[in-house]
Amino acid sequence: MPVLALGVILGGCSTSYQLGSMFGKDEAKTAQASAAVPETTGGIAAPLPPEGDLVHARAAASEVLSRGGKDTSSAWENPQTGARGTVTPIASAYNQDGRTCRDFLASYVRDGAESWLQGEACRAGRGNKWEVRKLTPWKRS
Repeated sequence: MPVLALGVILGGCSTSYQLGSMFGKDEAKTAQASAAVPETTGGIAAPLPPEGDLVHARAAASEVLSRGGKDTSSAWENPQTGARGTVTPIASAYNQDGRTCRDFLASYVRDGAESWLQGEACRAGRGNKWEVRKLTPWKRS
């Protein structure tokens, strides 16, 4: 259910749904809303976008995680390529290898095509700066 809600949030204005369908009252509308959740083709994740675009996505991830909000997203855009997307934290912070870390989901839109990335960022040192440690194509489980 949280992934469905995240997909609806990230889908922006292009997705319409009724809250009743999220609570099992209308299966047809639930199926329509679940279409907003990104899918991979044939179970195979798309390749990573070009590094020039990923630099902007990583910066947006660091910025949104530094704000510390629970239900926030940060938009990003690479003006040189026209690529854009959003980054949204998807889990509470956790401790890994003595560092505070958090997972996030990033959308990637370029030339009319959309794909999704999942990532992990951890706090760098004692400050509030976050460093993206992992960024991979999102594979639906």
